[in-house]
Amino acid sequence: MRGARVAQWLWGGAPLARVARLPLVPLAALYWGATRVRAAMYRAGWRHVARLPFPTVAVGNLSVGGTGKTPLAAWIARYYAQRGRRPAILLRGYGGDEPLVHQRLAPEAVVVADPDRVAGARAAQRRGADLAVLDDAYQLLGVARDLNIAVVSAESVGLSLWPLPAGPWREGSDALERADLIVVTRKRAPLDAAVGVAGWLARRRRETPVCVAHLALSHLEGLRSGAAVAPEALAGRRVLAAAGIADPVSFAAQLRATGARVQLEAFQDHHAYGPGDVERLARASAAGDYVVVTEKDAVKLRGRWPADAPEPLVAELAVRWDLNGAAVERVLEGVLTRVV
Repeated sequence: MRGARVAQWLWGGAPLARVARLPLVPLAALYWGATRVRAAMYRAGWRHVARLPFPTVAVGNLSVGGTGKTPLAAWIARYYAQRGRRPAILLRGYGGDEPLVHQRLAPEAVVVADPDRVAGARAAQRRGADLAVLDDAYQLLGVARDLNIAVVSAESVGLSLWPLPAGPWREGSDALERADLIVVTRKRAPLDAAVGVAGWLARRRRETPVCVAHLALSHLEGLRSGAAVAPEALAGRRVLAAAGIADPVSFAAQLRATGARVQLEAFQDHHAYGPGDVERLARASAAGDYVVVTEKDAVKLRGRWPADAPEPLVAELAVRWDLNGAAVERVLEGVLTRVV
């Protein structure tokens, strides 16, 4: 987790961090220039853009880190499934855990992990899919989409405005001109802060709907049993929060909001749990009140958790629309109206 902590410190607002990232500014400027040239080449038609064999919705973000695009992509897939469609979720499959997470979050969907999204779409079509949701695809300019959704995290406010490596940004705010819908997500950020970000974005992109989604802790489930546990059960209890995700601090904050006394065990994003990690967490589960993990971590711990150790709880998140949720349904329905 050391690398992620260094990056978060470097991109933060501390005076020493601002000084430390100065040597990275020339690299950031080169990176920014390269992304703008690449986007311009696609706009000019100098690079090929492939169209998938069915309606396509792309979800992605401008920054690195946990913005909530995965739960949002799964929510969109479930939305279409409830309307009689057979959605596919197409993703690169980086780290190996994301396909398993999507299979659990959206069991109605055909999940295909393939860096070649065109090949992935063909494989999904053979399995009956008739619509695609592309996860982490905002910068995937070589694949056409009928709806382009940009996700912006409210927690990113206050971070360096420079692109990588001097800041967390893959692209600048000018890239939002490609967006058909902007979703501001919040985990630990207060509602007024997220609404403020949404208002700033709406003023910059007056023709683009801007929404706010709360990625809220809905309930907990036993890792093996699947038994549901209300978040209120954590109030006043000792909780070890184990998280190998991009934003473990927000995960710990969500658990603290229940009234729990939380100790955070943060791992690198996509952490591959070794036997020593599992043993240590199992001991903590036996010694404390609760061990709570994210769904991303749970898919790697199921089947490896010791049978004689108390099972951890898995935190399940729900997408709840704080602002302009009707616009989300309107643009999603618009895809079917325009294309099918």
